[in-house]
Amino acid sequence: MQNLILVGPMGAGKSTIGRLLAKELRMPFKDSDKEIEQRTGADIPWIFDVEGEQGFREREQAMIAELCELDGIVLATGGGAVLRPANRQSLKAGGRVIYLYTSIEQQLGRTSRDRNRPLLQTSNPGQVLVDLMAVRDPLYREIADIVIETDERPPRVVVQEILDQLQTGSGS
Repeated sequence: MQNLILVGPMGAGKSTIGRLLAKELRMPFKDSDKEIEQRTGADIPWIFDVEGEQGFREREQAMIAELCELDGIVLATGGGAVLRPANRQSLKAGGRVIYLYTSIEQQLGRTSRDRNRPLLQTSNPGQVLVDLMAVRDPLYREIADIVIETDERPPRVVVQEILDQLQTGSGS
């Protein structure tokens, strides 16, 4: 069975929706950030502190390449995974890519109290999210087979829409 790969900004619900989707399809669920944490024994903020974003992106690239080689998984990626061309290539070749689109307002609401978001530990996280989205949204769209809007929608509704679109084979 083909992999299903979830991309999108932080707070889009990739992990929550990925777990539900995997359960529904009886497929293993993998989260690239969690896999990096398990492999290194350190959490993402610590890796950012010690190795910088560059060091984290190196680890992320290796992990995504490895996970995309697997067969029949649901994969949730980190929000910045699409920044590297090698990652976009791995993700596109690795399965059906589903872009979970969410607004800046929704992202802020879902991430405001989360200390595990190194890029948001700033005085103006809203501006950071606007800037990240300006760069990343075109990259998500470039590799997406399906685009799903997640704002104000319960995860189960989003999962059902993904399943419907996978069955009909349609895109956004």
